[in-house]
Amino acid sequence: MGFFDGLKRDNKPSQTVDSDANPQNPSESARVEQIYQEPDPETIEVQVRDVETSYYAEVPSQPLKTYKDKAPVRHAIGQTKIIAIINQKGGVGKSTTAINLGAALGEMGKQVLLVDLDPQGNCSSGLGVEKNLIQQCIYDVLLSDVPIEDVIIPDIAEGLDIAPATINLAGAEVELVSEMARENRLKDAVGGMRGRYDFILIDCPPSLGLLTVNALVAADKLLIPIQCEFYALEGVTKLLDSMKRVKSRLNPTLDIYGILLTMYDSRTTLSKQVVDEVREYFGRLVFSTPIPRTVKLSEAPSFGQPITQYDPKGRGSLSYIELAKEVIARG
Repeated sequence: MGFFDGLKRDNKPSQTVDSDANPQNPSESARVEQIYQEPDPETIEVQVRDVETSYYAEVPSQPLKTYKDKAPVRHAIGQTKIIAIINQKGGVGKSTTAINLGAALGEMGKQVLLVDLDPQGNCSSGLGVEKNLIQQCIYDVLLSDVPIEDVIIPDIAEGLDIAPATINLAGAEVELVSEMARENRLKDAVGGMRGRYDFILIDCPPSLGLLTVNALVAADKLLIPIQCEFYALEGVTKLLDSMKRVKSRLNPTLDIYGILLTMYDSRTTLSKQVVDEVREYFGRLVFSTPIPRTVKLSEAPSFGQPITQYDPKGRGSLSYIELAKEVIARG
């Protein structure tokens, strides 16, 4: 008998059961009805159980530190260098580089301010900042003339402070259109921090909108990450054109600080070909240290730590330490 045979028989016209039939052999439909008969709710016994108290109490979130709580600087700050980490192509390692380069420089005794200018706020979350505790962010600096000192979270890592971003920054592109001196908002904000930090790193959004223009105007130099994959140089030409226009009209000192090769896989021929092509095109501007593609570099942001803390002896950490040495040597 098949699984659905009984259901098929239920669709047939019911047959009259002979009252003289043997009660020991009830019909198939009677047996099915007996099996699927619902219990009477009045006869169900209710069991009352004690609910055990959880032993894991929620740990209250600590309030974010303010700039007034910053640890004293123990060395003389020289000339501040403002570097925008920029590429209009997404997924090339801008935020990863901003976080880990800043942390590596901080561990070498430098004072670094990281400005998160990306509405996604990857730098903020990647350094363990709880965004629900942020009262004001870089959006308020750009649109409400809030001093940048009021939004800086100090000592997020050794020698590293951050001006965080929230989703509010997503509306800044539209709101800045009608503002006076819209291209100079970030320059005016970070300009007052010169002399307090050795390096100010700006993590730019993957676009060429007004936020990116603000970064181009505020920066002294540009650090351009380029991934070691197909179409690596695609879009860089437009970025260089934008840089030239900003340099000619708004920021005459703007120039390329360096080209960083990211997501490098020495096992593939493609990565080696991209490295050769980029070095041939940009020459000495390319940093000698490529950043490898590693699992640890991808995992670190989910733990709210830079790679120098999460995996201090790994390939990713050692690469960013070497990169920090090159940045310091370039001055």
